[in-house]
Amino acid sequence: MLTLVTGTTGEVGRRFVPRLLGQAPAGDRVRVLVRDETRATALAGLGAEIAVGDLRDADTLGKALAGVDAVVNIAAAFRGVPDEEAWAVNRDAALELGRAAEASGVARFVQVSTNLVYGTGRGRPLTEDDASMPGGEMWGAYPASKAEAERGLLALEGGMDVRIGRLAFVYGEGDPHLAAVMRWAGNWAAGQRLQMVHHADVALRRILYAPGAAGRIYNIADDAPVTTVDLHRINGVEVPPALYERTDSDPWHGIVSTDRIRHDLGFRPIHPTMWSARDAGAL
Repeated sequence: MLTLVTGTTGEVGRRFVPRLLGQAPAGDRVRVLVRDETRATALAGLGAEIAVGDLRDADTLGKALAGVDAVVNIAAAFRGVPDEEAWAVNRDAALELGRAAEASGVARFVQVSTNLVYGTGRGRPLTEDDASMPGGEMWGAYPASKAEAERGLLALEGGMDVRIGRLAFVYGEGDPHLAAVMRWAGNWAAGQRLQMVHHADVALRRILYAPGAAGRIYNIADDAPVTTVDLHRINGVEVPPALYERTDSDPWHGIVSTDRIRHDLGFRPIHPTMWSARDAGAL
């Protein structure tokens, strides 16, 4: 099987591809799509094929998809980008890639999404059957654009096997996200929770290879959401007293159930909590 992976120079993609290459069955190959070939030198050294071009360019897609059996679309625009760019990359480019993949005869398409698509909490862990509801703390156009990409890809009519992986907040292995979150955490309530998943537990390979998962959506998260206080402590930042005076208006926002991926695919996180990842030296 030849798998095309997009978004491979981002924090998730550049950690996922080496794992995919290292665990691929004999004879399977991985191709990565990058705009700057020099940024893929390390992946090429691990055995990845390199396709150069822009995800939003039709000619690029035709060449990148030649002979491809499966696609893992990690490419995303979020946190601080203009809303127009978020829509262009997260929805429009994803749908164009899906249509091009289908036209090229790709059999399987894994779309990487986010637990933020749920929007408002439901007073319990969110499940994959919950609809997206406006409200809650949203990261600009990122969640809405990802939600529309999901719907559009699942609605493709050519019979391509589409699967969705909804990631919680990804951290670990030197990813600056854990420190960057403090830009927002200083304004949260002390007990506000953030659901996370370590890079080692981003189960996209599991979703890619699983039999019988066509049309399925999977939440991917660890076992224990962290609080704002936890985030301050792990980052070595003093907790401002004002945090204890605030209340969380939506305490179930972004908190998800992983029952489905555990049941269907046997998922068990290597790092079930941020604290266990710290103790393992994996931050």
